[in-house]
Amino acid sequence: MRLISLLLMISFLLAGCSSQPQPEMTISSIPPATQSVSLSPAVPSSADPMQNLLDAMTTEEKTGQLFLARCPDSGAADDITRFHLGGYLLFGQDFDNETPDSMEEKIALWQFSSPIPLLIAVDEEGGSVCRVSSHPAFRHSRFPSPRESYTRGGMESVLAAETEKASLLHSLGVNVAMGPVCDVTTRFDAFMYDRSLGESPEVTGRFAANTLQIYQQHRLGSVLKHFPGYGNNDDTHVGLVLDDRPLEELENADLIPFAEGIRAGADAILVSHTIVAAFDEELPASLSPAVHDYLRNTMGFSGVIITDDLAMEAISDIYGPEEAAVLAVLAGNDLLCSSEYHVQYPAVLEAVQDGRIPMAQLDASVMRILQWKKDLGLIF
Repeated sequence: MRLISLLLMISFLLAGCSSQPQPEMTISSIPPATQSVSLSPAVPSSADPMQNLLDAMTTEEKTGQLFLARCPDSGAADDITRFHLGGYLLFGQDFDNETPDSMEEKIALWQFSSPIPLLIAVDEEGGSVCRVSSHPAFRHSRFPSPRESYTRGGMESVLAAETEKASLLHSLGVNVAMGPVCDVTTRFDAFMYDRSLGESPEVTGRFAANTLQIYQQHRLGSVLKHFPGYGNNDDTHVGLVLDDRPLEELENADLIPFAEGIRAGADAILVSHTIVAAFDEELPASLSPAVHDYLRNTMGFSGVIITDDLAMEAISDIYGPEEAAVLAVLAGNDLLCSSEYHVQYPAVLEAVQDGRIPMAQLDASVMRILQWKKDLGLIF
C-alpha cells in the first residue's frame, strides 16, 4: 500500500479506537473541508516534511498534482483518485441547485476522497464573473465588479466587497480565489474593461496588495491574473491575440500591479494566452519559456505559476489538448487549468516517463504546490 494512504488509514483508525460502537460514516461525519491533514511520515527521512511527502509520492501522484481540473458533472470523487488531482476549479454550474450547507458537504466529501488535500478554486471577481454569488442561495445579489465598487465608494468599497467575498468562499470550503484581476484596461471595448479596476497601474497595484492581505487573513489563496496583463487587447477565449507593445511600456504600466502583488506575498500568478511580442513573438505567454523566465528571474516570483484554461481557442485550435499540456509544463507552469484532464494527464505522464519533461522539473513544481497547500493550512 502506498505510504501516504497507509498513514491516513492509520490516523483514522487511531482516531476511532474506542470501546464504544462507532457510528456509520455519513457525509455529515466527514471532517470539515478546512481541516488540516497531517501527511508527515512516522519516521522522517529529512528535516523537511514537504520533502518527505514528495519523496513518498509516485510519478503518477506527482503528475496529478499539476492539474487544477474543471470539476466534472459526475464522478468527481472517483476522478480525484484516478488522476491524483491537485485540485478542482469550480464554475457556476457546480453551484446550481446547491445551498451553502450542501456545497460545504460536497467539498468535504471531495477532500475526504483525496490522500493529499485539494485546492478548491473559484472565479468570483464580481460583476460579470460570479460563479457563486450569481446564485441567490449564496448571496442576495452578485458581488459588484471592482470597477463598479471603486466608482461608488473608492478603495474602501472595493476592499469591503473583497472581505465579504473571502468570508463567503472560506465558509464553503473554497481555499483559492482566482483573483485579484491585475489587468490595466482603459478602452471601453477591450475584453478586460468590465473586469479590471479601471484605475492607474499604481492604484491597481494597491488594490492587488490589499486584496491579498484580506485573502491571507481568511486562509484563502490568491491568484494574480492575467500575467503579463491584457491591456486593451481582445479575448483569447476565441482566438490568438498579439500584443506588440514594447517591454518598456509594459514595465511602466501593466507589470506594476503584478510587481506590487509579488511584494505583498502573492501565492500564485495566472499567465494568459496572449502572444506578447516583447517576450516571445511566436508562443502564447502561457506556453512561452521566455515569459516564465522573466516572471521567475526578473520579477523574482517564487510561488505557483498557473496557466489560463488550456481549452481556450487561442491554445486548443493550434496545439491540441495533449501537446498544449506538455508544452505548458515545459514552459515553466506548475499548475494547469484543465477542462480536458482525462487526455492531458496521460500525455503529461508519458512525457515525464520518457524524459521529455525532466523529473527534477516535475519535483520542483510539485514542491511549490505542496508548499502552497501547507501555507493554506491544508497540510501540516
